[in-house]
Amino acid sequence: MMFRSIFLFTVAMTATLCAAPASMSAAFPVLRPKSTVVFIGDSITDGGRARTGRDYNHTMGQSYPFILSAMLGDQLAERDITFINRGISGNTVPDLQARWKTDVLDLKPDFLSILIGVNDTLYPKGGGETVERYEQGYDKLLSETLAALPGVKIVLGQPFLLPVGNFKDTYSVSFAHLKERQAVVDRLAAKYHLPVIRYQEMFDAACRRAPADHWTWDGVHPHYAGHDLMAKAWMETVSAMH
Repeated sequence: MMFRSIFLFTVAMTATLCAAPASMSAAFPVLRPKSTVVFIGDSITDGGRARTGRDYNHTMGQSYPFILSAMLGDQLAERDITFINRGISGNTVPDLQARWKTDVLDLKPDFLSILIGVNDTLYPKGGGETVERYEQGYDKLLSETLAALPGVKIVLGQPFLLPVGNFKDTYSVSFAHLKERQAVVDRLAAKYHLPVIRYQEMFDAACRRAPADHWTWDGVHPHYAGHDLMAKAWMETVSAMH
C-alpha cells in the first residue's frame, strides 16, 4: 500500500509537471523561496559526497539527497532553493552531537532532514550507543535545533534494514534491535509533532515486487533503485507538510 501510494504520487507529480508547469508554484509549500535544505545522517545520506568544492554533482553525493536536489531543483527552480548534504559515513547520534553546531545550526537551514540509527544499532562504538543514549541524544538534538532555529521545519527518516548479505541469516535478531530505534523515532516525532518518512515499510513493500538485494547490496546501503524509492517517499511526506 505504501509503495502504491508513492507510485501514484510520482505519476501524479510527473503528469502535473508535464501538463501545467505553472501549477508547481503551489506544490511543496514547506519549501519556501530562497530556503536552505540540509540533509544529515550517516553513509546512506553521505553517498560518497565530496567534502569540498562548489560542484553540486559531487558535494551532494550519489544518494537520495542528490536525486531530490536534482528533481526539486528543476521542479521548483523559481524558488532558488539551496540543497546541502552533511551525511558522514559511520555516524551515530553521538557523532551528530559532536558536529551539530557546524553542520546544522551554523548553516541555519529552513528545512532539515535527519536519518540516523542504523550504526547506533549495528555498529555501536565502544558499546556506548544504547537505546537510551540514542533517544536522549536524538531528543537533545531536536530540542536544541528548535530552540536555536524556531522557524525550521524538520522531517525524521525511519532507520531501516533488509535481509541481505551479512544480515540474511541473522535478520530477525538484528531487526529486533533496529525496531527499538524505530520506536524511538516515532516517540520523538510524536513529542515534537514531526513527520516520519517510513522507509522500512516502503522497502518491505518494494520487496514484494523484487527481492531485497535488488534494493540494497548489503541490507543497509541502497542500490540506485533503493535511493530512488527513498527520494519518492521523502517527496510524498514533505509535500504534505505546511
